[in-house]
Amino acid sequence: MNFSGVFAPIPTPFADGGELDLYAWRDNIDRWMETRLSGLVVLGSNGEAPLIDDPEADQLIAAARERVPADRLLIAGTGRQSTRSTVSASRRAADAGADAVLVRTPSYFKGQLTAEVFIRHFTIVADASPVPVLLYNFSALTGVTLPVEAARELSIHENILGLKESGPDMGYVGALVDLAPDGFNVLVGSAPTFFASLALGADGGILALACVAPDACVKIYELVVAGRYDEARELQRQVTPIAKLVTSIHGVPGLKAALSLIGFVGGRPRLPLEPVGNEAISHIRHQIGLLDTVSSGVTS
Repeated sequence: MNFSGVFAPIPTPFADGGELDLYAWRDNIDRWMETRLSGLVVLGSNGEAPLIDDPEADQLIAAARERVPADRLLIAGTGRQSTRSTVSASRRAADAGADAVLVRTPSYFKGQLTAEVFIRHFTIVADASPVPVLLYNFSALTGVTLPVEAARELSIHENILGLKESGPDMGYVGALVDLAPDGFNVLVGSAPTFFASLALGADGGILALACVAPDACVKIYELVVAGRYDEARELQRQVTPIAKLVTSIHGVPGLKAALSLIGFVGGRPRLPLEPVGNEAISHIRHQIGLLDTVSSGVTS
C-alpha cells in the first residue's frame, strides 16, 4: 500500500446540540472526493478524535467508507492511551472499512514512555491490526516524541508502513527519511514546511491546509516530484499564511471557520473547544480571498 501524495485530515461536523452531523459529514466528503487528494484521514487531531466516543468513531468511519471510493485511501485515527484500547479501536476501524490506521503515541505517563515502551506498544498494535499501521508523532499536542531509534526499529515491521510527523523540526524529518526502508512512507503534517519536507525526501503530507486548499497542496507535491523546486517554493510561500491560521494560530476552530467560509459545513467544535471570534474570522476570510487567486492557477 502506497501512502505517497496528499491527504486531508478532515474535521468532524457537529449539529447544534453537539451530536454528530452525519449528513454534513457525507456531503463534505463528497466535495473532497471531487479533488485530486490521495485520500482522507478521519478521527485525527483535526477530527477532534480525543473528544469523540468509540461508538461515534465507528459511525464516522463507516459513513466515510460509503463516500470514499476504492481508489482512494481512507485512514482512521485509532490512537488511545492504552495498548489494549488501541488494538480494539484499530480492529473496529478495519471492520468499518478503513484501509489503514493512524496511531498516535500514548502520552499520559510521560516519564515511563521510553523507546522500549513505544516499540512494544506499536509492535503489539501492528501485530493485531488487520490493516496497515501508520505511526503518528505530534509532540506539540502530546508532549512526547517518538525517538528516532524506536522509529527505526518499528519501520521494519511488515505491518507498519509509515509515519506521520506533525512538527516543523526538519532535523527530525530528515532523520526519519534517512532511516526509512523501502516501502516505509514518511508523511508530514506541517503545511508551512511542506515544501521543505518534500525537498528532504518526505513522501507526502497529511495537511489541515488540504481541507481548505487541496489543489494547492497537491500542486506543491507534484512540482517537487517533477523537480520544479522554484515554482513549488513560490506556491508554498503563497499558501503559508492561511496554513498558519488554520493550524498553529487558531487550530481546529480556525479550520472549521475556514471551511464554513468556503461552503463546507464546518460548524462549532465540541466543548471544551470554542469557536473563533469575529476578528479571527476576518483574518481567515482575507487570506481565503488571496488563496482564491492562488488556486485559480493550480487547478490544472
